Amino acid sequence: MINKLERKFGKYAIHGLMKYLMLLYGVGLVIFFVNADFYVQWLALDIEKVFMHGQVWRLVTFLVQPIEQQEQLFFVLISMYLYYFIGNMLEMRWGAFRFNLFYFSGILLTILGSIITYFMYYWITGVGLSVGASLEYINLAMFFSFAVEFGEVQLLLFFLLPIKVKYLGIFYGAYYAYQFAKIYIYLGAKPFLVVVIPFLVGIANFLIFWFATRKSRRARRATIADLRRRYAYMQGVRTGEREGSVVNTAGTKKVITKHRCAVCGRTELDDDMLEFRFCSKCEGDYEYCMDHLYTHTHVKREPAGGLGGELLSEITDEVKKDDSGDDTIG
Repeated sequence: MINKLERKFGKYAIHGLMKYLMLLYGVGLVIFFVNADFYVQWLALDIEKVFMHGQVWRLVTFLVQPIEQQEQLFFVLISMYLYYFIGNMLEMRWGAFRFNLFYFSGILLTILGSIITYFMYYWITGVGLSVGASLEYINLAMFFSFAVEFGEVQLLLFFLLPIKVKYLGIFYGAYYAYQFAKIYIYLGAKPFLVVVIPFLVGIANFLIFWFATRKSRRARRATIADLRRRYAYMQGVRTGEREGSVVNTAGTKKVITKHRCAVCGRTELDDDMLEFRFCSKCEGDYEYCMDHLYTHTHVKREPAGGLGGELLSEITDEVKKDDSGDDTIG
């Protein structure tokens, strides 16, 4: 379904979406310094004012997110840079259309979560409560998605301690679970539902992403584990240096290079600026320079017989499905 939507509406996708969102953050900073109350009075997502007073612009203007009184400007700027980096990385991985779909669905789910909060509070107290929605759940869903896609990336905690993103994702998940458990234990089921249901709705785009892409993630792990030889030209080359390893062969010098284009035969010794890549669509260890990476004819061959050949065929099918984008969302 997403592939069909992308073919039909992909040309309308906003490329570099995060830089426009950062501009909205900048507008929020200006509003905070000029008149901190203006956002709450006229721009915040107030469900009662939207539906009872016709102030429908609040469904959009709440994205102009101001900083809180207790926040320091330095940490706000660091957060802006972090989410700008995360958003750009996800757009590079998924493509502009899928990232647009992910983020805008997060906006719609945030609005839906505010509506649910309003009516659930009415169900408990008899009076509706409009809680000004923030970008917290959108950014949280984006961070969880980044932790899944780029779990091995390291960030500097407190600018000193390197820690992998996947561990930060686990920590944040455990932190929210702990907070919800406290609410349930001390306040009961109804307040728990008021808090946890809007939370789940707010990050539902991440939950959909998590379940929809689990098959492709398994295929990528299998590819790395079972087809690692694609990324090593041969065992002898793996130990070669960039400038070549010199060995003696019948009194003559033989240079073993690390890279060699399967089309033109050039190596890293021919030009220091040459870059080489393996082709994932060629069946075998075929490496190409950038001049021939996209212009060569793909090599196809029948997989070897036996159990090993069946395993290679299954993994190749999974990789092809992953390349087609059937199991990805965003």
